[in-house]
Amino acid sequence: MNKYSLVGDVGGTNARLALCSLDSGKISHARTFSGLEFDSLEAVISHYLAEEKQQIEDACIAIACPITGDWVAMTNHTWAFSIEEMKKNLGLKHLEVINDFTAVSMAIPMLGADDVLQFGGQAAQEGKPVAVYGAGTGLGVAHLIHVDKRWLSLPGEGGHVDFAPNSEEEDSILEVLRDELGHVSAERILSGPGLVNLYRAIVKSDHRLPENLAPKDVTERALADTCIDSRRALSLFCVIMGRFGGNLALTMGTFGGVYIAGGIVPRFLDFFRASGFRGAFEDKGRFKDYLQDIPVFLITHDQPGLLGAGAHLRQSLGMTL
Repeated sequence: MNKYSLVGDVGGTNARLALCSLDSGKISHARTFSGLEFDSLEAVISHYLAEEKQQIEDACIAIACPITGDWVAMTNHTWAFSIEEMKKNLGLKHLEVINDFTAVSMAIPMLGADDVLQFGGQAAQEGKPVAVYGAGTGLGVAHLIHVDKRWLSLPGEGGHVDFAPNSEEEDSILEVLRDELGHVSAERILSGPGLVNLYRAIVKSDHRLPENLAPKDVTERALADTCIDSRRALSLFCVIMGRFGGNLALTMGTFGGVYIAGGIVPRFLDFFRASGFRGAFEDKGRFKDYLQDIPVFLITHDQPGLLGAGAHLRQSLGMTL
């Protein structure tokens, strides 16, 4: 008889919950709940388990905030909780709470050829370090290494490193945003709100007044080719995504591949494919040759956070991925 565990992927807007087969890692019975409809994450989980009529002993929840101890307070939501208290209240024997990009990175060993699209480079080298990053509400970053038959995710807050311009156009973007924001991190550009920041900075650097646009507006105008400023912003977004990914590859020698996650890039896939992304990824001066063979993959699996939460849990219970 197959035994199920509970897995979750919790962001600032929605909480996704599912069952994970401990035998195979397969995800099933996935449901998405609005975070606005429940007072706490524990309430969402209790509701889900009651609906699914499942008795669960083991769980892993991936959540969009740093995990530094027992107390978890979400960055973009009012939910906060004690891991030990939630474990006790839900009657669990084993509860893991991990960063959302730890989960995305742990999904990578579980992905098949149909779950990714490759952008340049050669084949990924088995056993070599991996980097994963993704633009959504923010910019998530993690690395993954393979040690003694175990996958180890190296989480961090790499999205908050300094934005490093590499052209006169990017210099002007930084100047405008520094005046507005003070510290300009990579996340201030490589995210949904960041795309709007790019658009606004492009217009303001030309001494004009920007419109009040949402990220979707910038993307739609760029793809329809009805707004040159939006098209410049989206083009520059792709280039800076490439530069940032190349930096991650250099830092860890990620010949196991660089993986892009998050919900933004799939919305303009053809545009991204034709953009300066790969050229910018390799544009590292004397180290261009070093980067040329490193493959970049876009994750197309619809639930990598849930898949990775299951992989993390199964490995923590002693299974080999």
